[in-house]
Amino acid sequence: MMSPMAELDLVIRGAEIVNASGSERADVGIGGGVIEQVGGDLRGRREIDAAGLLLLPGAIDAHVHLSSPPGAPAAGPRWVDDFASGSRAALAGGVTTIGNMTFLGPGERPLDGLARDQAAAADQAIADYFCHPVISDPAAALEDIPRLLDAGCGTIKCFLSFGFDARAAAYVRAIDLAGRSGLLTMLHCEDEALLARGVDRLVAAGRTSLRDYAESRPVVAEVLATQRAVAIAEATGAPVYVVHLSSARALDVCAEAQARGLPVHVETRPLYLHLTAERLLEPDGAKYVGQPPPREAADVEALWAGIRDGVVQTVCTDHAPWSLEAKLDPALSITRLRPGVENLQTLVPMLWSEGVRAGRISRQRFVEVTSANAARLFGLHPRKGAIAAGSDADLVVFDPELTRTITRDMVESNAGHSVYEGWTVTGWPVLALRRGEVVFEAGRVTGQPGSGRLARRGPAGRP
Repeated sequence: MMSPMAELDLVIRGAEIVNASGSERADVGIGGGVIEQVGGDLRGRREIDAAGLLLLPGAIDAHVHLSSPPGAPAAGPRWVDDFASGSRAALAGGVTTIGNMTFLGPGERPLDGLARDQAAAADQAIADYFCHPVISDPAAALEDIPRLLDAGCGTIKCFLSFGFDARAAAYVRAIDLAGRSGLLTMLHCEDEALLARGVDRLVAAGRTSLRDYAESRPVVAEVLATQRAVAIAEATGAPVYVVHLSSARALDVCAEAQARGLPVHVETRPLYLHLTAERLLEPDGAKYVGQPPPREAADVEALWAGIRDGVVQTVCTDHAPWSLEAKLDPALSITRLRPGVENLQTLVPMLWSEGVRAGRISRQRFVEVTSANAARLFGLHPRKGAIAAGSDADLVVFDPELTRTITRDMVESNAGHSVYEGWTVTGWPVLALRRGEVVFEAGRVTGQPGSGRLARRGPAGRP
């Protein structure tokens, strides 16, 4: 802590600080990229007047796609954001740390895949970043899994959909080893046999349009795979993290597991909090295609209740952006998909507007699911996820009364469009700091590509 009159790099004055633990009105002093002092007599070389505004911990979106899988064709449609454009979208929306999914090429080891993506991020990223190796050959990954934590990586990701059943025993061994190595395993929960049946049945009936996409990936496929994830956690003791959970029934499976003390953690994403399956019936409904698909209104309300009750512990985007032209390609069908939507810039504002402002969740719960819980789960606490002395100065000055309508021309992502265009949203970041540097101000991202740093992680924790 600094002495009362020592000059700091930056002082933020007059804001109401909102942490997961509560709120207080105090000045915040920043030096050397970290929070030096909260409250007391402070003097800074630069001072920011934030009276009447909120000061939030920078959000942590632990689930984004800013690198294409190795071997993806250079020509033709692909995800359009890299670590630079993804960072711009993130910072404009109050997200200061991003967790990227690192897909491995044929024969590529997890540590080598991490090195590849982290090298790209070191050149491009403005936000701080970390990466999750996606395991498709679990037997081949066993050698690297115990070494990941020493490399600053605290996670692996596996899909329980296509390819899992043939290697189920090897996946269980990998997840078990990950748990014993201090890692958290992220799981995409849809059952491959039930997905195949859903698609085959519709194809046989001549119903291949994306208007039928939700029916092709039924809730029961998510429920069965989620039950399997819980069973793996119970059998091995390894912590698991269910990504982008979409339905009330799958949420109930996780709630029951948590009530029994099992290390089962839950993420949902904006697509399932703000949209329903009816959107797929619209003329441009293909732009809403994600995996799993949007569900029903009852599922939306169940997920909001899950956030409020603490069963859902993080809200992340699964940001996987395509151009609008690629999403609306008339050749697409339930057998030929381009799943994924642009979400990074609107994650925080929409969760505030539809959650806190609408009375669904408290301000403290909002901070938990956007920042504090992710920091603990992903081994970043106390460096990130809190406004406290010694933590990184990842901070967002937030105007809870600022109202904007989402338009295409405000989108920072290379996607160039938003599935939420036309929504009126109240509550927006007006300034963001990443490790004490102002990287978003007056509607502009001011941070430079390559200034983001790898957020090395410790062992997985609990919220």
